[in-house]
Amino acid sequence: MDTQDLSSRIAQWEKMTQADPQNAMGWFSLGNVYKEAERLTDAAAALQKTVELDPSLSRAYQLLGQVLLKLEKLDQAKDVLTQGYTVAASRGDVMPQRAIASLMELHRWPLPEVATPQAAQATATSGGGGEGVDQIIDRRTGQPGTRLPDPPMRGPLGQFIFHHYSQDTWRQWIRMGTKVINELRLDFSNPEHQQLYEQHMKEWLGISDEDVAAFKP
Repeated sequence: MDTQDLSSRIAQWEKMTQADPQNAMGWFSLGNVYKEAERLTDAAAALQKTVELDPSLSRAYQLLGQVLLKLEKLDQAKDVLTQGYTVAASRGDVMPQRAIASLMELHRWPLPEVATPQAAQATATSGGGGEGVDQIIDRRTGQPGTRLPDPPMRGPLGQFIFHHYSQDTWRQWIRMGTKVINELRLDFSNPEHQQLYEQHMKEWLGISDEDVAAFKP
């Protein structure tokens, strides 16, 4: 772990949440990087703020549950994961739903009964198939969406995004990315600023360097 880089990212997301305290994705990214830094109490507070601002963000419940388990707050973790499982199921967020189910089953907590949307159910039973010519199963939501017309950038990262994320998710990132650019005053003629923008993008989309390196189009 690059401690200096991690501290810099924490400072940047702290600045963003202070400037725009109603931005749920800013709090989510701050909680995520606090979690990475093992600042678990701070991570729990940031992720709790996230779900208060956006109760539909199922991955925030997943991360908050993981943090609470590490803090040995089992009752709180159970409540958060149960709620997160229900939210993920109602939205068809397949990946968070499966991750939450694994955590709950590990602790022998019962899964709540949920009504699974048709799109998510089709995705789960087909193993991710069912993509049409212009359709793709979005990695972030687990639901079908319209495929991007082209990779949004050159290189392996652009290819990974093209094959895993829909136009709707990409448009959501562009809106969030604009906030990042404006708040951090990024200058894309500066390679360090380009790298910083890319780091925030990968955090928001949930992409690791290992994901990109292992991907074969």
